[in-house]
Amino acid sequence: MSGTNQSLVKYETPVLISTSKKAKKTKNKLTPTEDILNSILPPREWTENGQLWVQYVSSAPSTKKDVLQLQSSLDTKLQQREARETGICPIREELYSQSFDEIIRQVTVMCAERGLLLLRVRKELNMEIAAYQTLYESSVAYGMRGALRQKATKKEVEAKMATLEKECTLLEAQINEQIEKTDAMLKRAKDEDTVMEEIHIQDVTLIKGHNAKLRATLKEKLSVEAEKKKEEEAAAAKAKADEKKTEETKEEKKKEEAEAEAKKE
Repeated sequence: MSGTNQSLVKYETPVLISTSKKAKKTKNKLTPTEDILNSILPPREWTENGQLWVQYVSSAPSTKKDVLQLQSSLDTKLQQREARETGICPIREELYSQSFDEIIRQVTVMCAERGLLLLRVRKELNMEIAAYQTLYESSVAYGMRGALRQKATKKEVEAKMATLEKECTLLEAQINEQIEKTDAMLKRAKDEDTVMEEIHIQDVTLIKGHNAKLRATLKEKLSVEAEKKKEEEAAAAKAKADEKKTEETKEEKKKEEAEAEAKKE
């Protein structure tokens, strides 16, 4: 039967209610605990071959073996249905929800008040999960809008990049042209410097040669003038000596004449 699909919640055997889809009857003589159980975990109903079936949640007390069996069944179903251990996983969420419902059923059978308290806890958890789901969906929607904006922005950026790449290519061509011009100017300036340096060296060589000639000529003239001056000084000294000698001779002659006069007297 379609309604008897396997669930971690323990149900009783399905009951045929009516052969008419419109006719529905509830289970007779429900105990208070069964009434609370049906309000917490409503009966499952389905129609098959024109017959209405209903399956109530079990009101049988649970044993330690039932709890261990629930844990084992949960682990088995998690592996069989390949539920993810972390992150968002609808399969894991469904199986844990069924396990929690079964725990609520077991507690309610033992103590209805505790079952109702767990029901409040379940509702609060479901509300919290719904809030997180709403937040997640709004975040996804925001992310989608952001992705669309980024896609539009990406196209603008790509167009701008293409324009900038063209400008860069043009600027690179201009830079290369300027580099070639600069290299040509530097080469021309270097060639001119080389020529000017050669001319300068030639001029310096000529000037040095001319200076050497002038120095030699000047030295020769100075040497001649020095010889001439020396000769003039020698001639002057000789003339002075001759003049002195002449005067001495005159003095001696005067002395002799004076002596001769003295002798005559």
